[in-house]
Amino acid sequence: MKVAVVGATGMVGEVMLQVLAERDFPISELLLVASERSVGKTLTYKGEEHTVIGLADAVAAQPDIAIFSAGGDTSLEWAPKFAEVGTTVIDNSSAWRMDPTKKLVVPEINADTLTAEDKIIANPNCSTIQLVMVLDPLHKKYGMKRVVVSTYQSVSGTGLKAVQQMENEAAGIEGDMAYPYPINRNALPHCDVFLENGYTKEEMKLAREPQKILDDRTFSVTATAVRIPTAGGHSESVNIEFLNDFELAEVRQLLSETPGVVVQDNTDTNTYPMPMFAHGKDDVFVGRIRRDETQPNTLNMWIVADNLRKGAATNAVQIAEYVVEHFSPKVV
Repeated sequence: MKVAVVGATGMVGEVMLQVLAERDFPISELLLVASERSVGKTLTYKGEEHTVIGLADAVAAQPDIAIFSAGGDTSLEWAPKFAEVGTTVIDNSSAWRMDPTKKLVVPEINADTLTAEDKIIANPNCSTIQLVMVLDPLHKKYGMKRVVVSTYQSVSGTGLKAVQQMENEAAGIEGDMAYPYPINRNALPHCDVFLENGYTKEEMKLAREPQKILDDRTFSVTATAVRIPTAGGHSESVNIEFLNDFELAEVRQLLSETPGVVVQDNTDTNTYPMPMFAHGKDDVFVGRIRRDETQPNTLNMWIVADNLRKGAATNAVQIAEYVVEHFSPKVV
């Protein structure tokens, strides 16, 4: 396969290359693509150096698959140009997620909705992916009515500038600010930009994307997204009101049998998910599973995942693997 990674010099792009190598994705020719200011730089993949090229050159090369992680504006402009030459685009930005003509895919849940005609496929928001990985089996079993989620998101979700801000502040160094306030030893209830309704774009992604992925708008999601000074990994406190009652033992067994989900839930041994243990892993970890004692049919839990892997790069590569296996895109 001729594969283009668009945004190869960014944080997610770097992890994308790691995941492609780890999963031994079938690549006959690799195109590393970035903005004009990065053209000419070299990056290493599987021990070989590759020179970064621009978007126009990448389109001209007509890759079989292009995995985008270069921001919404870039995706809106360039994804259709790749699609026009027959490339299957898997886009990590928010540009296409709520477009009714585009699929929003978590492979374990809804890859079977994809067809060979889907040339632009949307990768969900990082916080959404880990949430729906846990919600999907529970919704099928008990029927969800309402989900309340509060996130505790790593600065890595903002990007390299935010990570550098945190590290500078911890070291007492003045530098560029990715946030309007210090992040070290702080928590910012401000992920993405504020909208007219008082929510942030991140919170509205969490409200809308699960309904599209699960193809069900009978349940509702409300969210508060908070940025915290962790180097990697997003955490979520989740409260789920079901239509039907449940047994905790059955919930734990159901989740433990769900591919891609790992249950870490033993308060006797202080076993529960944490970002430090999720780092570098592709699974979604769930624990602190307990009944909400204030109202019937309601469950509390804590969900953690590496936001740069399953929350971004790994999910995108899994989509690409499905496309290759089922639709055998053109070989150039």
